Amino acid sequence: MAGAAGARPPPAPPCSPEPRVSRWLRRGAGLLAHVVALGLALFLLLLSRPGTSLFSWHPVFMSLAFCLCLPEAILLFSPESSPFCLCSRQGKVWLHWAVQTLVLVMAALGLGFIVSSKNRSELPHMVSWHSLLGVLTLAATCGQALCGLSLRFPQLLGISAVARLRLYHITGGLVVCLLATFTVVLGICSDWFQAQIKGVAWYFCLALPFYPALVIMNQTTSIHLLKKRVRV
Repeated sequence: MAGAAGARPPPAPPCSPEPRVSRWLRRGAGLLAHVVALGLALFLLLLSRPGTSLFSWHPVFMSLAFCLCLPEAILLFSPESSPFCLCSRQGKVWLHWAVQTLVLVMAALGLGFIVSSKNRSELPHMVSWHSLLGVLTLAATCGQALCGLSLRFPQLLGISAVARLRLYHITGGLVVCLLATFTVVLGICSDWFQAQIKGVAWYFCLALPFYPALVIMNQTTSIHLLKKRVRV
């Protein structure tokens, strides 16, 4: 009885390989996320008619920052749908850094233009949910940048728990992506957008920002967070 009680349990059967159809569907979903992110950013850029007013530059830079660059900075780590899948891990990290730097620069420009536009028009600041959530998104993005900087130079900053900090950074990236998504959605609900797009087309535009966010959420939870949780 003691020998039976101390015996090791039989090994678990090997996992069956993933069906090819589901693998290709997941790849197609990832590629579609790139198309939606690029298409939405270009559409908002054209809708803004940059140069027609000081305000027109705000949606231009914000859409490039949070509809295009931010999703692409995360999606480039996808093992299946990344356009840089042949790059090394270190190469992807440097690309992530470069694109995230563009996010910060363009977000700062977008913030500067909307502040200047409201000052020129003598309109109050921070009076809508879009603006409040936008400021929160900018603050979270800056926090993520500082966290990423700590991950690049852990020895210089005296950080020992690098794996745990990387887990926080990945989780924070997902939070920033969701905040940016809802900020864009509130922008689509604004009077400026609804004055130009109406009816079924407006509902279609309202749903578009959620698709890349859902793909990123699936990528983060099923690939990155699962691996980091096991290691930590």
